[in-house]
Amino acid sequence: MSERSPSSFWRESAPLILASRSAGRRQALLHSGVPFESIPADVDERAIESRLEGGGADAIASALARAKALAISAPGRLVLGADQAASCEGRIFGKPADRREAEALLRFLSGRRHRLHSAIALVRDSAVIFETVGIADLTMRGLSDAFIAAYLTAMGDGALTSAGAYQIEALGAQLFSKVEGDHWTIMGLPLLALLEALRREGALLS
Repeated sequence: MSERSPSSFWRESAPLILASRSAGRRQALLHSGVPFESIPADVDERAIESRLEGGGADAIASALARAKALAISAPGRLVLGADQAASCEGRIFGKPADRREAEALLRFLSGRRHRLHSAIALVRDSAVIFETVGIADLTMRGLSDAFIAAYLTAMGDGALTSAGAYQIEALGAQLFSKVEGDHWTIMGLPLLALLEALRREGALLS
């Protein structure tokens, strides 16, 4: 999918490749004037997570972002990979595998404060030229079993596409009592850090 927002700021001859199907990431790039193509990467996320078990949420999110960007790497093109992990009281969570896992995760996070780790990796010619992890802290309000069931029914498979089983730009906003951190980071794309990296690379007008 190609989404070329008209931008006099973009200096590359071809748009950025986004190795993700995330609506939140596409929206952030579109609104910031970065033209891009969305080509989701097919990587075994569970295998990568299992190899890094015990390595921490930053390491897991970063490894997933790198793997996705490198999987889509094309000669001369800038490719952006991104992923998230959530951590709470010593536990690390990625995307839930199914509704049952999503339900258990929301029950655990209910009434607790957790940290969201949003990693990005920028690749050109199969080499990582920039990577970072953005952090946000979110406090989930106390959730009733009835609310969790209604939320998961309304979200459908969408609850399985994000760490923590939520998309804050959608119904996930109803889950929280307090959010501390950058909105773009919560949506899965530390945008300001990315834009600065693109300017350093000469891809954006300074």
